Parts: sequence; structure tokens; C-alpha cells
Amino acid sequence: MDLRKLKTLIDLVSESNISELEITEADGKVRIVKADPAAAAIAQPVYAPAPAAPVVLAAAPAAAPTAAAPAAPAAAPVETGHIVKSPMVGTFYRASSPNAKPFAEVGQAVKEGEAICIIEAMKIMNEIEADKSGTITKVLCENGQAVEFGQPLFVIE
Repeated sequence: MDLRKLKTLIDLVSESNISELEITEADGKVRIVKADPAAAAIAQPVYAPAPAAPVVLAAAPAAAPTAAAPAAPAAAPVETGHIVKSPMVGTFYRASSPNAKPFAEVGQAVKEGEAICIIEAMKIMNEIEADKSGTITKVLCENGQAVEFGQPLFVIE
């Protein structure tokens, strides 16, 4: 197995929710296991430099916490319309090549079964089709972005 293929496999495992991948080919066998981040933090000590000056803690006024409470982050907006989700883990591409016109643009009418993007997985380009007819109202992924299984890609109304 060549080094580029191995690097791609490692990247796919690190960017996905899977913890282990084993592939057997004619020229060998590769097994990639993702370490548990909690176990890695326990197993590897982390050293921090000593502070140069002593740390002074000051008591905050009682009014400060209540003033900060309304500034809590708002809930994520809920998308309206039909959401097209990724059927696999891979890399999202809006067009068939870097210089080609994107399959689907915001405001474009699409028919059910029409290709709207490509997801590359294991060097295989998979055309993703619209599962509903309508108008593309939002593209939720950037070109070249790694996507997970079930991740929203488009909104169709």
C-alpha cells in the first residue's frame, strides 16, 4: 500500500466517528486504531511552565454573574425545509472538478434523482442525488470539507 493511500485512510479515521479500521489487500494488511482522547490524556503527562509571577485572584462583584446570564449563547437556528444529509463519511465537493460549474447553487430548482454534489470516499467519487424535488435554499458545507454520515449538506424547499 502506498504512503498517500495510507495517509488518506488515517485522515478519514481521524475525521470520523469510527475508532478502528482494518483493510486487507494483496500486498498487505493495514489496521488503524484511533486512540481514546480521554485515555491518551491520562496516559501522557502534560507539563505546563511555572508561572513567572504569582497569580492573584480577586473576588468578582455579586452583580457580574447576573449581568452575564442574559448573554448566554442562543440556541442554533432550526433549518426549515427538507434537509439532504450525507449518506457516508468523506470529502464534500460541489463540482466534478475544481474548474467545473457546481452541480447545485442556491436558488436553483432540482428534481428528485438529480446529482447535487460529490462525496469522495476512499478515492471513489460518489454522486449524491437530491432525494426531493424543490429549490436549493442553502448549501451547508464548504467545498473540500470533510463530512460525517448523516451530516446536513443542503436545504431544499
